[in-house]
Amino acid sequence: MRTVAIIQARMGSTRLPGKVMMDLGGRTILAWVVARAGRARTLDDVVVATTTLERDDVIVAECSSVGVSVFRGSEDDVLDRYFRACEHFDADVVVRLTADCPLIDPEVIDNVVTDYRVHQPDYASNTLERRLPRGLDVEVFSRAALAEAWSHDDSSQGREHVTPYLYVNPGKITLDSVALEDDHSILRWTVDTAEDLEVVRGIVTALGNRDDFGWREALAVVEQNPILATTNQHVRQRTIEDG
Repeated sequence: MRTVAIIQARMGSTRLPGKVMMDLGGRTILAWVVARAGRARTLDDVVVATTTLERDDVIVAECSSVGVSVFRGSEDDVLDRYFRACEHFDADVVVRLTADCPLIDPEVIDNVVTDYRVHQPDYASNTLERRLPRGLDVEVFSRAALAEAWSHDDSSQGREHVTPYLYVNPGKITLDSVALEDDHSILRWTVDTAEDLEVVRGIVTALGNRDDFGWREALAVVEQNPILATTNQHVRQRTIEDG
C-alpha cells in the first residue's frame, strides 16, 4: 500500500498570517515540516497541498526550493483538496499533517502508521486521546475512508477540517487510538500565534537549530526552561465549532 503524507499549507491563517513561511532556525516553518516528515520510514512520499490562490504562489516556490511535490486545490474545501491530492499522488493510505507543526516527529509518524498497519482500521490517530504536546498530531486513514467523507460530509466544519466525519461516525468508520501513558497534552508546539512561535523558536535555539531531534529531546528542553511551557499556555486552540 502506497502511504503518502499530505501536508496542508496556506498563507491565509487568520491568527498568524503567513506563519508557514516564517523563519525558524534559518529556514521556513514549512521547510521544517517537510524535512522532519521526510525522515519517517513508513512513508512512500511526502507532498504539500496548498490552494490555487495567488498569495500561495510563495508556498509553491518554497516547495520547489526544498524539493517536495505540491498539489493546488480549494482554499475553503480542504476535504476536497485532500481527496484530489490523494488521487493525484495515487495514495492508498493518507497521513494528514499540517504545515504549522515544525516539531512533528518522524518517529511519532512511524508509530501511528505502524499501528494503523497492524490493526487495519479505517482511521488511526494520536489525537483521539491526546497525550503528546499539540503539534505532534498525526492522522492516518485509507483512501476509501477519505472518499467516504468526501462523498457524504456536506458540513462546513467537515469540509474545512477534513476528518471529523471519520471520527464522529464510529459505527461506520473503524477507529484506532494511538496514545502514550504519560500525558504531555498541556504543551503547545503548534504555531498559531506569536506566542507559539516564540516557544518553538526557544526550543529550536536551545537544540542548536538542528532539525534531527526527537520530541523527548524537545520535552527535556521545556522541562529545563519552564517558561517555554507557560508562554503560550493561555492560547485557546481553535475548535471545529469555531469554523
